[in-house]
Amino acid sequence: MRIGIMSDSHGNTMAVDQAIEKAGEVDLWLHAGDLIQDAEYLAMVTDKEVINVAGNCDWPQGRVPDERMIELGGHKIFLSHGHNYGVKRGSENFTRAAIAQGADIAVYGHSHVAEIKEQDICLTINPGSISYPRDGAGQSFMVLNISQNKLDVEHFHL
Repeated sequence: MRIGIMSDSHGNTMAVDQAIEKAGEVDLWLHAGDLIQDAEYLAMVTDKEVINVAGNCDWPQGRVPDERMIELGGHKIFLSHGHNYGVKRGSENFTRAAIAQGADIAVYGHSHVAEIKEQDICLTINPGSISYPRDGAGQSFMVLNISQNKLDVEHFHL
């Protein structure tokens, strides 16, 4: 199973299009917030399911949850924008919250800084921002590959 992951697109549908093209074949997309409209655009231009959450720039929407727990490929994925967990100061609180809810994969955004980190019993992923990266490495997104019990994350730059 290949899962495309993006976050913090902030209205840049051109970057969304580039990510779709660069990712190749995926089974579905996760959008970790900022902006809901971009996740709706992603769903419109691809034939894949898009699972998304609201970010701090989406407030107050109410129609899209702030957090979701998803079961995919035998794994529990906790998806949140991360702003409610202080992720700009580090992902540890977010990862602990994901583990407490039974997740073994935690996906977030908000910081605009890409991260792939294994801590405790959880793989934590931030795809960075496909619009406004803050890590000096450029616009980015990721693809999570799940095969049997093996997890592999590909990091793409636009």
